[in-house]
Amino acid sequence: MKTVIMAGGKGTRIASVASDIPKAMIPVCGKPILEHQIGVLKKNGFTDIIIVTGHLGRHIKNYFGDGRSFGCNISYFSEIQPLGTAGSLYKLEELAEDFILLNGDIIFDADLQRMAAFHKNKKAAATLAVHPNNHPFDSALIFCDAGGVVRKWLNKEDERSYYKNLVNSGLHIISPELLRLCPQAKEKVDLDRDILKPFIPSGKIFAYITPEYIKDMGTPDRYAQVCSDIEKGIVAGKNLKVKQKAVFLDRDGTINKLKGFIKKPDDFELIEDVAQAIKKINSLGFLAVVITNQPVIARGEADFETLDLIHRKMETELGKEGAYVDDIYFCPHHPDRGFPGENAQYKTDCPCRKPKPGMILAAAEKYNIDISKSYMAGDDKRDVQAGINAGCTSVFLSDKSEEAENIKENCPQENVLFYPSLNEFADFLLEQEGGAGAPGANENRY
Repeated sequence: MKTVIMAGGKGTRIASVASDIPKAMIPVCGKPILEHQIGVLKKNGFTDIIIVTGHLGRHIKNYFGDGRSFGCNISYFSEIQPLGTAGSLYKLEELAEDFILLNGDIIFDADLQRMAAFHKNKKAAATLAVHPNNHPFDSALIFCDAGGVVRKWLNKEDERSYYKNLVNSGLHIISPELLRLCPQAKEKVDLDRDILKPFIPSGKIFAYITPEYIKDMGTPDRYAQVCSDIEKGIVAGKNLKVKQKAVFLDRDGTINKLKGFIKKPDDFELIEDVAQAIKKINSLGFLAVVITNQPVIARGEADFETLDLIHRKMETELGKEGAYVDDIYFCPHHPDRGFPGENAQYKTDCPCRKPKPGMILAAAEKYNIDISKSYMAGDDKRDVQAGINAGCTSVFLSDKSEEAENIKENCPQENVLFYPSLNEFADFLLEQEGGAGAPGANENRY
């Protein structure tokens, strides 16, 4: 499979970092962005690369040549006039088979073979790598169904209410079929607005949801963040071929304030400092995965559409503060029967309802998570026991000493940490992962 890298951008937003070279050649930790990208492609076995150049493209050609010294075969297409993000694709005769299409300003590390298998299995005309990010409010948002079919696309200027934090990352796999079915109507073509978004009704555009590291570094702040994340090993560590670490998070009483059963979005309110806590977890490269019992479904007090809207509100509110969760697992079941209005289909003793570990184990399988290096954080003994049953370190969150004492009496001491809040636990993680040790950790471990 060939790869096309769109490297013709001028980089006006990041001109303060470098203005005399193409944006794709800006050095990140001692190497041009393009060299980082080529390294990931090579690691995944994709070594046949076409680089589309434009502004100051000679710098790219002089540096990479034919690619042999980088273990690749590199050819070039030079735009005399800017052709947009897709105009050049119609002029590349070599694209007879599905190909990877990559924005030249992103730093990423991902299991591309896994994405390619998804694309092939779905028989997609285009597959977009989508993920949660820390600035969804100014990003294009993708809405897809359970099978990954893209149903809606919101550009950053479009009106939006509550949304799932799924952002188009700039990493795609494209079939030549898409170009045939979307003939070039003008010389300068925008991939998103002129091809992908109008083609959504076909049902052949798919979203590949991944928590892997894919970040554009088109602003000075994002550039600084990317450099820091490379140096800390976070970029390479997020590749799903690598064993992941996760913080599994209860929802009610851990992320949002306890108000009885949450039956509608208006009932949902974030706990103070929770977004900051999750932002810290994100910054360490841990997956943040919500694991929540939601018996409102079995009780007939909310339907799946309402629950989805509640979770969209949660993701929207977290995103406003630069935090995100990587996935949400919920159990709709409840074992007790005989209540008015109950949904009998979900009145069952299932393997996913906490304190059983089913949801944690499912997430671990999906994301290659090392459970022994992960945490289950919550405010209920069922959260603690679910973590223990799965093999995590459990974290009991409560500022009430009598509740903590009850947990200490009933759970194996070596598997439980105690903190008054999620934010204080996140501070512990920052110290732990920073290598400076965790002052007071021994006093909090039982």
